[in-house]
Amino acid sequence: MHLLDPKLWTGSVFSGGWTSAREDAPVVEPATGEELGRAGVAGPEEIARACAAAAAAQREWAATSFEERAAVLRRAGRLFEEHGAEIQEWIVREAGSIPPKAGFEVHVAAQECYEAAMLTSQPLGDILPTAKRRLSLARRVPAGVVGVIAPFNFPLILGIRSVAPALALGNAVVFKPDPRTAVCGGMSIARVMEEAGLPEGVLHVLPGGAEAGAALVADPHVRVISFTGSTAAGRKVGEVAACHLKRAHLELGGNSALIVLEDADLEAAVSAAAWGSFLHQGQICMTTGRHLVHASLAEEYAALLSAKAEAMPVGNPLTEQVALGPIIDAGQLAKVHALVTASVDAGARLDAGGTYQDLFYRPTVLSRVPTAAPAFAQEVFGPVAPIVSFRDDPEAAALAAASEYGLSLGILTADPMRGMELAEHIPTGIVHINDQTVDDEAVAPFGGVGASGTGARFGGAAANIEAFTETRWITMQSGIERYPF
Repeated sequence: MHLLDPKLWTGSVFSGGWTSAREDAPVVEPATGEELGRAGVAGPEEIARACAAAAAAQREWAATSFEERAAVLRRAGRLFEEHGAEIQEWIVREAGSIPPKAGFEVHVAAQECYEAAMLTSQPLGDILPTAKRRLSLARRVPAGVVGVIAPFNFPLILGIRSVAPALALGNAVVFKPDPRTAVCGGMSIARVMEEAGLPEGVLHVLPGGAEAGAALVADPHVRVISFTGSTAAGRKVGEVAACHLKRAHLELGGNSALIVLEDADLEAAVSAAAWGSFLHQGQICMTTGRHLVHASLAEEYAALLSAKAEAMPVGNPLTEQVALGPIIDAGQLAKVHALVTASVDAGARLDAGGTYQDLFYRPTVLSRVPTAAPAFAQEVFGPVAPIVSFRDDPEAAALAAASEYGLSLGILTADPMRGMELAEHIPTGIVHINDQTVDDEAVAPFGGVGASGTGARFGGAAANIEAFTETRWITMQSGIERYPF
């Protein structure tokens, strides 16, 4: 059985069952420009209908036993594993991912479902002290309808990590994936949940643009928004959500620093650095966007990283064994190249890359970068490694902290305790001592501070229960209280 047979979704969206969309758009392979099919694109009207239908279905789903909800999610995990090769190929073709990255997405998607299945049997409340003769409880209850908005870069992980726990905790979900990855990041989740036995109406998957996203955030049936995307878009989502008095969990951009101390193993550091900056063409919120290297190592580090970058193959990840695939589209490539060009104009030295053909951008190394240069000061979201040197730990900490973003931090050193002490001076949501900045596990809390988002809103039982439930105070006593009047 083909899980993602185009005949099932061409011109349609999954809205409690396959329905026709207002319009459809081509599903494009960025490596070749080939049209792989067509997928429905939702607008505000489809979003409104889906939210109303989700609200109608949610109470019955919440009333099912935890065992039944867990069984659906366990089946979903198995389906991701059984159909892994098919889903991986779609991630490679539609998102431009190399096969190992696509395989990692499918693995994590299955794990997210298995972890979500365990959520269903977690204790969901506390017995509270009370001054009266009664039982007093704080109980976690489903939020109701959860709106999920996910981007194109890790389309499967960044959707399922909210969809699965929200469903496990008794919510209905209206999910808007990026239309550029409508199949691997949207329809794959819809089809898995459908085959796993999720009741009709509990999950709605509607690829769409900004207009659809705005409608989802504002819809009165939606109580919680889980958004992953750019900081600029996240600010707008947070503003609209606040106006409608609903919670918004925002996982946004980053410009993560990798600090290389003078005692680090230089060859190992360069290997980690290349992975951190060039994996998936740098299109990751946790990408190593700033390389802070001790002055005694900076020139050799730049030379070794440049040599590695020059040797990395770039091409179609479906047909060639490459390290980098294509940038997602021409607009994103133009932004990356403009930041590189402006940084060279500002005084940075171009040591490798800085060129492209079609949507294939060469891994790029910039050294002696002024801290005000755009490729260092801004999130590039492309395969660019800007290098700045520092003299001592306080300067390294000051450089790393001098950013509005605070997502991930890597520190490479022969003395892990020194790395931990240094990390205490740099506000981020994630710290990796002796590793680069990119990592994710279904059991770990994930999120950033500052312009990177509203903290750890994903991953692990505690964060997921906090994100997708409300707290209700309940009291119970044996008789009716008597009052003075």
